[in-house]
Amino acid sequence: MKIDSHKYPLPKRLRHHTSANVYAAADSLFRIPDYYPPLLQSLDWNECFENGNEPCAIDVGCGKAKFLFDYAEQNRERNYLGIEVRKPLVDWASNVIKSEKIPNASVLWYSVANGFPFIEDDSISEIFYLFPDPWPKAKHLKRRVMNIHFLNELFRILKNEGKIYIATDLEEIHQYHIEILTEFEKFHFHLASQDEWRLPITNKEMFCLEKKIETYKIIAGKK
Repeated sequence: MKIDSHKYPLPKRLRHHTSANVYAAADSLFRIPDYYPPLLQSLDWNECFENGNEPCAIDVGCGKAKFLFDYAEQNRERNYLGIEVRKPLVDWASNVIKSEKIPNASVLWYSVANGFPFIEDDSISEIFYLFPDPWPKAKHLKRRVMNIHFLNELFRILKNEGKIYIATDLEEIHQYHIEILTEFEKFHFHLASQDEWRLPITNKEMFCLEKKIETYKIIAGKK
């Protein structure tokens, strides 16, 4: 889906990261700051999607939402929920969705460190975790979304035949994903070939292709 950058200029002074607090679960914080995303226990899907149905897929950390827009356009009969912790991007993407009348896409301002209490068990067919913030420094490892608690939540919401798509451009993070998936034990997974991937390209992957940066991709599912 072609987005007119003149009609929809991205937020100015957009940072790659926002405050460190929003990457932590609310119950781990001494005080929840005013800028922390809302803690959601339920959602009215009528407010998210034109048909009022629950999403069949979620895009964790959807960023500038290119992937979300493209996939929703290609599969108009299915609902896609993007989740992003940076509010300016959520507001920008929501404006595009409303203005371009994309009935089956929605973007939520939320920190997935708090799990997915608003998503029912065994209800999601596809989960996308594409080019996450790497947090490479040792002191920042706790900010990585991919941990055992996160995997438990993915296991809960994923359908038995569902798939999880994971991608990164950093070999260190790729190895981390392999290690924690192995530790979790409840998912089978394999390295995905480009022919097997067959998904729209993300903003980050487009950059990697232009710069000839290698990417690493994993497809996982319930054992």
